[in-house]
Amino acid sequence: MHYPDRLEIVPLSKPPHATIRVPGSKSITNRALVLAALFCRGNCRIAGALHSEDTEVMVDSLRRLGFRVTADWSAGAIEVGKERAASLIPAKEADLFVANSGTSMRFLTALVAAGHGRYRLDGIARMRERPIHDLLSGLQQLGVQARSEAGNGCPPVIVEANGLRGGAVQVKGDVSSQFLSALLLAAPAAETDIEITVEGELVSKPYIDMTVGMLRAWGLKCVAPTHELYRIPGGQTGDLDYFEVEPDASAASYFLAAAAICQGRVVVPGLDVYRSWQGDVKFAACLAEMGCEVPKDKDHLLVRGQPLHGIDVDMNAISDTVMTLAAVACFAEEPTTIRNVAHIRHKETDRLTALATELRKVGADVVEFKDGLTIAPQPLHGAEIDTYNDHRMAMSIALIGLKVPGVVIKNPGCVAKTYPNFWQDLEKLRG
Repeated sequence: MHYPDRLEIVPLSKPPHATIRVPGSKSITNRALVLAALFCRGNCRIAGALHSEDTEVMVDSLRRLGFRVTADWSAGAIEVGKERAASLIPAKEADLFVANSGTSMRFLTALVAAGHGRYRLDGIARMRERPIHDLLSGLQQLGVQARSEAGNGCPPVIVEANGLRGGAVQVKGDVSSQFLSALLLAAPAAETDIEITVEGELVSKPYIDMTVGMLRAWGLKCVAPTHELYRIPGGQTGDLDYFEVEPDASAASYFLAAAAICQGRVVVPGLDVYRSWQGDVKFAACLAEMGCEVPKDKDHLLVRGQPLHGIDVDMNAISDTVMTLAAVACFAEEPTTIRNVAHIRHKETDRLTALATELRKVGADVVEFKDGLTIAPQPLHGAEIDTYNDHRMAMSIALIGLKVPGVVIKNPGCVAKTYPNFWQDLEKLRG
């Protein structure tokens, strides 16, 4: 898909009244790919899968590891399998490139630890700045030779594996929940039982609930009495030949936010606030607290925009929507404070500093502190927005352009990481 170098967002001429179908969840798709590779006895078909850079690098890596992966991206279908006589990880050696996909880097590092061989994992320059030490430490406690090639606790990663033995492991939870998710996804393949204890605060708990729920959907046992303790029997095999991915709740947040900003009505089908594995469905509750009408339905999310009030909110559990809420906050009648999200400084960019910088460009009054932001509404104006190669920066700040003339997004192609058709879907708000 071709993207321009710069994209000016034209304000909507009237409030949107639209139904937007967002693509499948990235988080669920990549977890499903790992589980299908490790634990399916035959072939597993994944329906509703997201087609994006993050899922493409995961598919490519699984192929390099010797798995049979057939992707029909136009149909959103991926089939994963391996030869019945093959070992858990068919390839004894592989060099994997994951671009800037944090989920792929973390999940694949744990996955190859269950194999027998030498594996190297690398990514783009930003990936080489993103921490992975806590996961490497956890794997080392389980007998895996896993290290940072540069010795700085960041990728490239070298894993010299001889199977994943069981035992007790401690992992920190305050930088990324993906370290714990990675261990949980690989743990059922260990030789004996694994007990994982989380040290310190665990961020983004809904993503751990997602991981545990998906393990169980694959027929795998995971005892999780608290968010700090997990017991997983070793030597397990799954039994699932079909899995359907639900729509991406993080992607849905942009269109729900558009309804709030422009005082329109937007529906996103396929998301059940009661049963979704994705914590980001609760973003709609933030909009409700700000004054929007948000009926609770079982098969879709719906937001009707109303005059917006400022709120004070802990977004630790739904931190992928911090940028979206920050855009909405620019149009509230009072200041909004977002708290307890220091960990998003370790994402595709330092999202707190980047947000503060770019929101100030369009006229917002922003106070940045260690674990959050306070955004005080001011008269807004157009500006050129740097995206830092961060898909969520591009998609979030574009929302301001739906109301304010002259907002230009630089490097709009960075949305390909998780939502290649975002700009086309944004245009549907005009229809």
